[in-house]
Amino acid sequence: MQDRPTILLPVGILERESIPEGVPELLTNAHVVLLGHHAVPDQTATDQARSQFEDQATRRLDDFTAILEHAGATVDSLLVFTHDTQTTIDRVAAEHDCLAILIPNATRPTETVLVAVRGVVGIDRFVRVVSGLFATLDITVTLYHVAEENESDEDVETLLDGIATRLSEEGVSPELVDTQVSRGGKSEEMIVDAADTYDAVVMGESDPSVRTLLFGMSVDQVAREFLGPIFVVQHSEPADDEETTTE
Repeated sequence: MQDRPTILLPVGILERESIPEGVPELLTNAHVVLLGHHAVPDQTATDQARSQFEDQATRRLDDFTAILEHAGATVDSLLVFTHDTQTTIDRVAAEHDCLAILIPNATRPTETVLVAVRGVVGIDRFVRVVSGLFATLDITVTLYHVAEENESDEDVETLLDGIATRLSEEGVSPELVDTQVSRGGKSEEMIVDAADTYDAVVMGESDPSVRTLLFGMSVDQVAREFLGPIFVVQHSEPADDEETTTE
């Protein structure tokens, strides 16, 4: 039995955000850290916001938890009132050792996943995310790499074949794994172009900051142009934040 990968799913709990169609099924094999967050103005104490909105937010969080559990996921839910949403997401991801953060765009039934591999950094987490989520499902996984000028064809082949072998060892059928390589363009633009025919994307960055991953230009560009869900494999350190949390 494949270990469930821990995936952080942030939801603006009072901003009319919801869990989009298709996302619960995508997380069937995951352990989800469901982070219901509400941004509080700097001049308002987080305790004050919690006392005012906690009941309403808790009801919505419970509804979302039930949806995910019905789809098969295990769920830890947290309700956070914070002055800094980005830092909160970083901190929670690190504290719960989340392998990836999900940008939860809607998706049709998932048949194909593009895994955008940048290099050897974070490969263990990529393998754990992909195998944990998809090994038991009939989903085609494409390992996609934008090669640098100094990368030879042999280097790229060694990288992707090594990941494919790791995935096979973790239970992903070799028949469901293929590879694709591009050269000569900006990686974010090429990922968007390549992802156009896929149902979901798994990607990461060489920059070890989840904050950059989620809100910097790279993932932000892909998220704006790719309409499906994106798993952002992360490698962050905890961040400080002033907030109140209910678990």
